[in-house]
Amino acid sequence: MLDVARIRAITLDLDDTLWPIWPTIERAEQALTRWLSEHAPMTSALFANPHARHDIRQQVLRAQPELSHNLSAVRLEAIRLALHRAGDNPSLATEAFEVFFAERQRVTLYEDALPALEWLAQRFRLVALSNGNADLQRMGLARMFKGSINPATCGVGKPDVRIFQAAARCVGVAPANVLHVGDDASLDVLGALGAGMQTVWVNRSEQLWPFDDRAPHEDVCQLGELCDLLA
Repeated sequence: MLDVARIRAITLDLDDTLWPIWPTIERAEQALTRWLSEHAPMTSALFANPHARHDIRQQVLRAQPELSHNLSAVRLEAIRLALHRAGDNPSLATEAFEVFFAERQRVTLYEDALPALEWLAQRFRLVALSNGNADLQRMGLARMFKGSINPATCGVGKPDVRIFQAAARCVGVAPANVLHVGDDASLDVLGALGAGMQTVWVNRSEQLWPFDDRAPHEDVCQLGELCDLLA
């Protein structure tokens, strides 16, 4: 059960908590494919092979392991390498990446997400805490958040306790006074518990809790229920 009186800030996962991520990624991939077909057809043909895409990504990570926590940088360098390997102009990489990245920010929020964000932002300091590369400014959601932490800014990703601690520090709150809200049982709930936070599991598909030893303080099917818990 939540100790609501202790909560001074809320860290919120983004992908699959506020919006479904895979439809967004699929649209972004399609936009990139269309752009490459027009401007770099050999690279487009190369990327049509999923094994080739995987190999290129792995080659980037082997050559530049320091990029492993930066999804945007990995994708940019993968596009650059693919252009080079296919015989197209590698200088097209930045423009190609921007086509993908712009579409990646065109998310469709869950119906309950925006009303819940508006309600929570009026009562708590909110921090976005994601392993992804969502840009809240482009999405028009930044006004509701006091900060945004991801592996590119922190150097580690969930469930590493250091990223949760960094999110708490960015609003000057101890982890014990933070509630973390997210959809992933391991990355979000266990990670936040390890950092000493309270947790709410957003379980939209009503799955059974997969672990025996530790559990979230509460679980909800949609974010309106979270607001009710905190009211």
